[in-house]
Amino acid sequence: MSATQAASDEVLIARIAQGDRLAMQVLYGRHHVRVFRFGLRLVRDEQVAEDLISEVFLDVWRQAGKFEGRSAVTTWLLAITRFKALSALRRRKDVGLDEEAANAIEDTSDDPEVVVQKRDTSEALRKCLTSLSPDHREIVDLVYYHEKSVEEVAEIVGIPENTVKTRLFYARKKLAELLKAAGIERGWP
Repeated sequence: MSATQAASDEVLIARIAQGDRLAMQVLYGRHHVRVFRFGLRLVRDEQVAEDLISEVFLDVWRQAGKFEGRSAVTTWLLAITRFKALSALRRRKDVGLDEEAANAIEDTSDDPEVVVQKRDTSEALRKCLTSLSPDHREIVDLVYYHEKSVEEVAEIVGIPENTVKTRLFYARKKLAELLKAAGIERGWP
C-alpha cells in the first residue's frame, strides 16, 4: 500500500467519524476483500467470514472517532477482524464438535488425490500452511499475504515484536521441512 493510500485511509476514517457514509463506502470497497480473506483464514468458514466483514465495518462506523492514528488503518482493520474471528471461534467451540468439524479433521495418510496435489507447488504450500499451528499460520498470513511488518503484526496479534520474530522463524523452518517432505526443495524463500 502506498503512503498516499495510507494517508487517504486516515482521511476516510476522520470523515467516517463525522458520519460520512460515502467515506464508509470507499473504505469498505478498498478493504473488504482483505478483511474477508484474513477472517476466512482464521475461521475457515465462508459464511462466518462474510459475517465478520459486517461486524468489522460496523465497528469501524461506530469507533472511527476513537481511531488515534497510532497504526495504519489496515492494521486497525485486521486487529478488529482478528478479535471478531477469535470470538466467533470461541462461540463455535462452545457448540462442540459437530459433523462439519469432524469432517475437517485431516486424514494424514496419502491417497491418490494427495499424491497428485503434492506435484502442484502452490497446492502443496497451501496444505503445508494448514499443518502449521494456528499461531504460526496467523503470523505467516499477516507477514506474507497481508504484507504487514513485524511491528504491525505485534500490534494486531497483541504480542511482543520478538515473539513475532520467533514465531516467524519457527514457522518458516517448519514450512521448509513440510515442503521438503512434500517433494519441494525450495518452495519458501
